[in-house]
Amino acid sequence: MAEHQSALLLRKQLTELNKNPVEGFSAGLIDDNDIYKWEVLIIGPPDTLYEGGFFKAHLFFPKDYPLKPPKMKFITDIWHPNIEKNGDVCISILHDPGDDKYGYEKASERWLPVHTVETIMISVISMLADPNDESPANVDAAKDFRENYKIFKRKVASCVRKSQEEV
Repeated sequence: MAEHQSALLLRKQLTELNKNPVEGFSAGLIDDNDIYKWEVLIIGPPDTLYEGGFFKAHLFFPKDYPLKPPKMKFITDIWHPNIEKNGDVCISILHDPGDDKYGYEKASERWLPVHTVETIMISVISMLADPNDESPANVDAAKDFRENYKIFKRKVASCVRKSQEEV
């Protein structure tokens, strides 16, 4: 029953995004027969180092969505403190609900069932604009961001160029 409910909810969200697109990203299914696997295209936010880039990512929803968050993975190379080198996104709202066992995040910052694909994408776009180098998923990117911003900018610019060629 929960699987049926999550599929209905995801179809509703996809229909809504197609009817009323949100600036900054587009979303669709990787495979029309699997509502649990989405592909999103994020347009690099204006006035950021990522501006002009086209970054493809996948969202994998669990069958018990919205009780549990999806996983998100960038397919396009991207250099960012909060995105692991393999593309996995590390952002508070995609962490399982409840208290953080390390005490770093408040429960209110973590996954809540009220989140939608739209709120996830807005958070990820915001993360691109404002990296959190205090809790990095990519320590090397965080180190560049903090200690050698010129190199950080160069690596991001390279990712933006590469993303434009891949579109």
